[in-house]
Amino acid sequence: MRLVERATELAQMLELLGECAPDRGGAAVISGGIGCGKTELLSAVRDVAAREGFLVLSAIGSWAERESPGSVMFQLLRGAEGPLGACAELAVLLDRVTRRHERPDTVDGHGASGFAQQTLDADTTGALHRLCLAVIGAAERTPVLLCIDDVQFTDSLSLYWLLRLLRRAPSAPIVVVVAECTLSKPAHPQLHAALLARPGYRRVPLARLTVAGVAELITDHLGAHAERMPAAACHAVSGGNPLLVRALVEDCRQAGEPTAGAVPQLVVGDAYAETVLSCIHRGRPVLMRLAQALAVLDADSESSRLARLLEEDEATMSRGACALEAAGLLDSGRLHPVARTAVLESLAPQQRSALHARAAVLLYQEGAPATTVARLLIASEDRGQPWAMDVLCEAAERHLAGNRVSDAHACLEAALRVCQDDEARVGIKALYAGTAWMLNPSISARHLGELATALHDGRLPDRHALTLAKFLLWHGRFDEALEAVDRIGEGQPGCDPAAAAEIRATRELLATTYPGSVRRPPGPPGGQRWAAGRAQDDPRVLGAAALAHVLAHGPDDEAVADAEAAMRAMRLSKSTQEWIVCATSVLEFADRLEAVANWCDHWLEQARTRRVPLWEAEFASLRARVALRQGDPLQARRLAQAALAQVPAESWGVCIGGPLSNLVQAATRTGDYDAASEYLEVPVPAGLFRSRFGLYFLHARGRYHLETGRPYAALDDFATCGALMQAWRFDQPTLVPWRSEAARAHLAVGDRERAYELARQELDLAGERPSRARGIALRTVAACGADDGRLEPLTEAVALLRGCGDRLELAGALGELAHARTAAGNTGQARQELRSALRLAEAAGAVPLARALAAQAEGVPRGGSGGRAHPADLYLLSGAERRVAVLAALGQTNREIARRLAVTPSTVEQHLTRVFRKLGVRTRQELPTHGIPLDGAD
Repeated sequence: MRLVERATELAQMLELLGECAPDRGGAAVISGGIGCGKTELLSAVRDVAAREGFLVLSAIGSWAERESPGSVMFQLLRGAEGPLGACAELAVLLDRVTRRHERPDTVDGHGASGFAQQTLDADTTGALHRLCLAVIGAAERTPVLLCIDDVQFTDSLSLYWLLRLLRRAPSAPIVVVVAECTLSKPAHPQLHAALLARPGYRRVPLARLTVAGVAELITDHLGAHAERMPAAACHAVSGGNPLLVRALVEDCRQAGEPTAGAVPQLVVGDAYAETVLSCIHRGRPVLMRLAQALAVLDADSESSRLARLLEEDEATMSRGACALEAAGLLDSGRLHPVARTAVLESLAPQQRSALHARAAVLLYQEGAPATTVARLLIASEDRGQPWAMDVLCEAAERHLAGNRVSDAHACLEAALRVCQDDEARVGIKALYAGTAWMLNPSISARHLGELATALHDGRLPDRHALTLAKFLLWHGRFDEALEAVDRIGEGQPGCDPAAAAEIRATRELLATTYPGSVRRPPGPPGGQRWAAGRAQDDPRVLGAAALAHVLAHGPDDEAVADAEAAMRAMRLSKSTQEWIVCATSVLEFADRLEAVANWCDHWLEQARTRRVPLWEAEFASLRARVALRQGDPLQARRLAQAALAQVPAESWGVCIGGPLSNLVQAATRTGDYDAASEYLEVPVPAGLFRSRFGLYFLHARGRYHLETGRPYAALDDFATCGALMQAWRFDQPTLVPWRSEAARAHLAVGDRERAYELARQELDLAGERPSRARGIALRTVAACGADDGRLEPLTEAVALLRGCGDRLELAGALGELAHARTAAGNTGQARQELRSALRLAEAAGAVPLARALAAQAEGVPRGGSGGRAHPADLYLLSGAERRVAVLAALGQTNREIARRLAVTPSTVEQHLTRVFRKLGVRTRQELPTHGIPLDGAD
C-alpha cells in the first residue's frame, strides 16, 4: 500500500529522525486499532532510518511472551553485536539477565513498576547497566532508532531495562518509536511518561482509512480492475481497516470475473473471515472471548451485560470493545455476519452451546424480548429451563405475526423437544405443521396422521380443525379432512363473530378448491351479499364469496368490486394468503388481465420479501396462468418452472395440477411437444381430480392430445372435465372452455354436427357480456358453422379478444378471419390481418401457429383491393411512429410533420418506413385516419 493517508504521520516521523543530533534524542508513540497500519508505518520509518545511517534496533511484543523475561530486550539487541560491542560479551550479558529472571514476579499489570521494586542481584544489575552503556556507546558513534511494535505486550524485565536506558541517556541521539493498540488507557503509563519527557516527543494517532483511502488502496491492488470492487461498500464492511481491505480485495480476486454488465458487488468471503480472526488473536485472549460473546448476542450490548456473561470486570469489557471498535471490526456494536460466523466457529460445539445457554438465561432474567431469548435457546443444547417452552411458543407467535415463518418454525421445533405435557404438545404440533406447510408441504405430511388421530380422540382443539383439514385435503387425505371439516361445523353457539366469519370463509374456500369433497356452507353462494355485515368486517369472507359466485354464476362487476376491495383490505400473511389467491382468481376469471397481472406481481414480490416458499410458488403459478390467458406462453413457462423450483412437485399434493397444467399448456403452445410429454409423465395423486386443479390439468392434457393428433384422447379429457364441472356446478366457460375444446376435437374426427352443438352451447353460456370466453366461443362457432357465415362471428371474436388482451387467441382469430376474407375475395384485408397475426404468434413464441399462419399467407393471392390498416394495429408502433403515422394519414407532408413534431424530415421518413413495414401497407392512403390520438406516447 502506498501510505496515501499516512503522509502526515510519516512526515512527522521523518522530521523526528532529522532532528536527531549528537546531543539530541527523540520519541514517538504510534497508536491505532489492530491492523490499522501501525506496523506498516514502523516499517517505513525503519527503512528511512537505515538509509539515513541510523542503527535500527527493533522488536515486537507478544501476548504469548509477555512473561518471558527479556524477550523484547533480546529482540532489540540480538543481531547488533558488532555496533554495540563484542559479540561474545553481549551474548553473555543477555544470557545472564534472561536466565536469572525466567519468571519475574510482577506486582501489578504494568510490569516495570513491579519489577523495579524487586531486589536485583549485583550481577544482574551490572549486566543491565552494561547493556544500557552498549546502546549509549553505539549512539555516540551513530544515531540509534529503537522500534517496538505492540509495546503493550512488552515483558517486565525488558520494560525495566528500557526505562533505565532512557534515564541514563536523556539527551543521547536515541530515537524511541513504539506502536500500541488503542485502548481506553495506556498499557504502560511509566513508559509513556518517560517518552513524553524526551525531546521532540510526537504522538501519532492512526485513524482508519476514509472511503477515498480505501478506493486508492483497492486501485493499488487491482489496478484496472478496481471498478469490480465498490469502495463505499468495502469501507462499510472493513471500517477502513487496511488489513481488512486487503482481505476483501483477495476475496474479490477469488470470486473471479463478474458477469458482463453486472453491477459490481462486494464479495465478503474466507479471506475476510480469516483476517478478522487474525486481528482478534493479535490482542489479549479476553478480546477473543469478548468477540465470541458479541457474536452470540448479535447486538450492541453494554459492557455490564458482557461482563456478567463472561464473568469479567466491566472495565476490561469496555476496553476490549474499544479495541474492536478501533480496529473497525464492529458496526454499531455488532460483527459483520461473515465475521460473526467465523468467530462462532472458533468455539468448540460444546463451548458454543454453553455460551448460548448462559446468554439465554441472562437475557431472560433481564426481561429481553421472547424472540431474542428464543434465538439463543435454539442455538444451545440446554433447553431444560422451566420457562423455555413458554418463551419459544411466544417467540413463534411473534415471528408469525411478523411473517417470519422460518424463525417461527425453528421456535416450534425447539418447543416440541422440550415440551413434556401431552395436551400442550398436540397444540404445538398443529402450529408446527402449519409453519412446515408454508415452507414445504411435504414436511407437514409426516405429522398429519398424529394430528388427525388427536382430532378424532378429542385432544386437538377445535380451532386447529379447519387448518388441519386444509393440510389433509392438499395431500389428498379426503376422509380425514371431511371429519375435520364436519367437526367444526359453523362454529359453536355463541361463537365469536370473527371466528364464525373465519369458519365460514374457510369452508367457502375449501368448497371452491375441493368441490368434489367439501360441501358449500348453507345459503346462497357468494356475490349476493349473503353475509353483508360479516363480509364488510372480514375481507377474507368477501374474497371467498366473490370467487364462489364467479364459479357458480360467472363473472360480474359486483364480484370484481368485492375481490378488489378484499385485496386492498388485506396484507399478505398466514391468515390471509389463501383468500388473497381467491380474490385474485376472481379478476382472472373476469378477464381483468392487466389488473390481475399487476396484483399477482405485487403479491409475488410480497411473498419473496416474507421468504415463504409456498406463497411464492403459489403466486408464481397463478401468475403463469394469467400469462397463458394473456397469450404469453414463454413467460408462463418461466413462472411455472419457478414455482416448481420453490416447492418440488412431490410437495404440491393435489395442487400439482396448477403448475403442471401451466407447463403443459405453455410447452404445447410453443411447439415443445417433447417437454409437454415429459411434464405429463410427472406422477399426480388420484385426488387431483377431486380438486379444481384437476380441471386445469384435464384441459391442458386434452389440448396436448389435440395438438399432437390424438383427438379421441382429447375428447376423453374434455368430456371428463365437463362432467366434473357440471357435477360441481362450476360449469362456466370462463373457468375452462371445455365445450369449445371438445367441439374442435369433434371437428378433428369429422363430427361437425356435434361440434356445432357444443359450440352453440358454449356461446349461450358465455352470454352477451364482452369476454374472452365469448370470443373463444365465437371462434369455435365460426369454425363449426357454414363457410358463408363466418365473417360476422369472427369479426366480433377478434374485437373481443383484442379487448380482453389474449394475444395468442387473437392471433388465431385473425388467421381464421383472414381465411374467411380470402374466401370472400378480400385478399388485401386478409393479408394485413395475417401479418398482424403472424407478428403476434412470433412474439409469443407460438411456433406451430406461426408456421400455420406463414403457410396460410403464402396461399393468399397478392391481387385484390388493398384496404386500410386496422386502427387497433397502431399499438404495434412506438409513440413517435404513431404520431408520424396519424399526421401522415391526415395528409400532411414530411416537412409539415417535421415542423409539427420538431424533428428533421429525414427522421420523419425513417419513421414512415418502419410504420409501413409494421402495418403491412404501401401508401399513406392505407394508413388509419382514426384510433390513437396524436399525443399517444410510449
